[in-house]
Amino acid sequence: MIIDIVTIFPEMFSPVLGESIIKRSQDKGLVKIKVHDLRRFSDDPHKKVDSPSYGGGGMVFKVQPLFTAAEKILGEDIFSRKKTGHKSRIILFSPKGRILKQKNIRKYFKYERLLLLAPRYEGVDERVRKYLADEEISIGDYVLSGGELPTMVFVDTLVRLVPGVVSDKESIKNESFEKPLLDFPHYTKPAEYMGMKVPLVLVSGNHKAIADWRKQKSIEITQKRRPDLLKG
Repeated sequence: MIIDIVTIFPEMFSPVLGESIIKRSQDKGLVKIKVHDLRRFSDDPHKKVDSPSYGGGGMVFKVQPLFTAAEKILGEDIFSRKKTGHKSRIILFSPKGRILKQKNIRKYFKYERLLLLAPRYEGVDERVRKYLADEEISIGDYVLSGGELPTMVFVDTLVRLVPGVVSDKESIKNESFEKPLLDFPHYTKPAEYMGMKVPLVLVSGNHKAIADWRKQKSIEITQKRRPDLLKG
């Protein structure tokens, strides 16, 4: 899978893409991630990519740099791409987008290439939403300074599910949101610290009892903290 990121702050991505699971996925050749500076695609003499909103308002990303970036990165005409079958997906990160859910992440594996647009300021020219982006994604009901952090969240969520990236497949299956339950509590050594003890069942060696305890705790935690996940 190839992931292309378009941003005006490419340096923000280096610490995230160059560490931990995301770095290992690239080192293994399982994922290829490229970060592109949007300014490189601007036809403005000063490489500006934003302009005031018509009718008054803040600055928005202009339509030209984003369309040019998409066409040059993907190597195809945007309008003909919309009419024919394609194996790429253009994603715009926006508060107007559909909330990112764990259950939807794996659908992106059917695409060979993802182009992620990380806007700033007041967002993008509406023509980008209507004619360029295939979909819009939000990571929550709050305001951020730009689309860089949502893009990083999306990449991390996606990459860790790529087969071969995380060696322990069972750990992924049991994580929060993989099922309609939050994760159960975890404990490790020592079994007692300053009078605080690990539940006896976890050190009993009884695997069935441990599994039952974990399931019950997941249900209890979900009922208390996220009852909406149990609806239906």
